[in-house]
Amino acid sequence: MRAVIMRGAGNPVVTEVPDPQIEAPTDATIRIDAACVCGSDLWPYRGLEDAENLRMGHEYVGHVVEVGAEVSTLTVGDYVVGSFVISCGECEICRAGYQSRCRHASFVHGGIGTQAEYARIPFADGTLVALPGKPDDAYIPSLLAASDVLGTGWFAADAAGAAAGKTIAVVGDGAVGLMGVLGAREMGAERIIISSRHPQRQALAREFGATDVIEERGDDAAERIRELTDGLGAHGTVEAVGTQESMMQAIASTRPGGKVGYVGVSHGVEIPGIDLFFSLLHLHGGPAPVRRYLPDLIERILSDQITPGRVFDRELSLDEAPEAYRAMDQREAVKVLLRP
Repeated sequence: MRAVIMRGAGNPVVTEVPDPQIEAPTDATIRIDAACVCGSDLWPYRGLEDAENLRMGHEYVGHVVEVGAEVSTLTVGDYVVGSFVISCGECEICRAGYQSRCRHASFVHGGIGTQAEYARIPFADGTLVALPGKPDDAYIPSLLAASDVLGTGWFAADAAGAAAGKTIAVVGDGAVGLMGVLGAREMGAERIIISSRHPQRQALAREFGATDVIEERGDDAAERIRELTDGLGAHGTVEAVGTQESMMQAIASTRPGGKVGYVGVSHGVEIPGIDLFFSLLHLHGGPAPVRRYLPDLIERILSDQITPGRVFDRELSLDEAPEAYRAMDQREAVKVLLRP
């Protein structure tokens, strides 16, 4: 089959690899109907993470081709959406709702990779969610978003305390930040303020529920948010970038006693202890437990309550994956969908 392998920084290659096979009785193999490039895929692409011979891709929808002997919730032919983290669904951590830190957790990218024609999914019962039938093609982008960016943005909004009457700030106008806006809106936030300098992303943010768009960054953004909130700051802030500046902007944008939901993959982030001490903030985040939210998100999508697939602004074939990486790296595209 064809799959995308990162052969060093800046060099995603579409190449032939062996078809996946069932290796354990809890495995399933799936035919990938749609995958995509994630903002986190750009870290190895830019040389900021190990980029040697990585199997790329961790967002996916498709149908089941084969199941292991112990798989009980899936059958061949089922249409499935899966989390970007493998989880057993049965350990104490999974039962507490933090499947992304399952005792058996592993990331789909690196070893499995779903920028491919097929994939083997370990612990299939705990990782995949079957749909009631094959969805219309129009739903595929939104279901694909649920596999990671929607669930991650949703978790960030949840961790930031989005609820009726609350003001939520969003740091980051990439796909995850935009999904944080959508999540905050669905949770009832009264006001949603996003930092963005990109007209296309600003328009999409407003479509998803942003009430205010500011172009400032860093300390200037935090000051602007305080101006918009009677000097107090937001009740909660979504941090969806993962840099020192974005984390400190999120902390500075949030009022005392507020919440920061951080889901940007942290690179070089160090929070000064004295700043954290006097902030009186609640910090909660990390790799999103997408599997916790998947059943609810799928239901919202199929009932036309939300359309997160709008975040995809370009569609390419799997063979064009290098162009997808280039376009996202250059911010010419928010998020690129790949069809094998």
